[in-house]
Amino acid sequence: MQNRRQFLTGSALAFGGVALVSWLRYPAPKTAEAGTGKPQGGKVKVVQFSDTGQKIGVVVVDKIVKTDAEWRQQLSADSYEVTRQAGTERAFTGKYAETHDNGLYRCICCDNALFSSSTKFDSGTGWPSFWTPIAPENVRTKVDLSLGVERTEVLCAECDAHLGHVFDDGPEPTHLRYCMNSVALKFIKQA
Repeated sequence: MQNRRQFLTGSALAFGGVALVSWLRYPAPKTAEAGTGKPQGGKVKVVQFSDTGQKIGVVVVDKIVKTDAEWRQQLSADSYEVTRQAGTERAFTGKYAETHDNGLYRCICCDNALFSSSTKFDSGTGWPSFWTPIAPENVRTKVDLSLGVERTEVLCAECDAHLGHVFDDGPEPTHLRYCMNSVALKFIKQA
């Protein structure tokens, strides 16, 4: 039988182990090369779309990485808090939660095409929800343990903007619910 000290020590070691594995699998993105102030990049494959939602093609582009000061200058305070600090807007306050127009949803940070209105549905959660991204290459996911439970965070593949989370309680055909923050998106309405 364990005493309290053994239990607490074991719990702390287990939690530390989970945190270490998570960090090793999904290290924090670097915003600037150490000591130089220059952004670090890399290449990423995305599918480009016109504003009318027509697929242009698959391209390999430089990953967009900016300094914290550059992101703050480009984005509103709310968009910065959500996309660069992994914040969440309050439910039922985002401007796209009740949008039913046809169009394309792009990343507020880099204009990467993310979702089509044809996959948007009313989830009743107060956030814009989609059952699939416009192209799987245009988003990426990672494990999020920030609330003490495992969730799946959704990020823009081109600039690593935090967009929201994906859950497995959506409609057919995917049964997924990409629950996004309105302030992370830019809607391009189609006629």
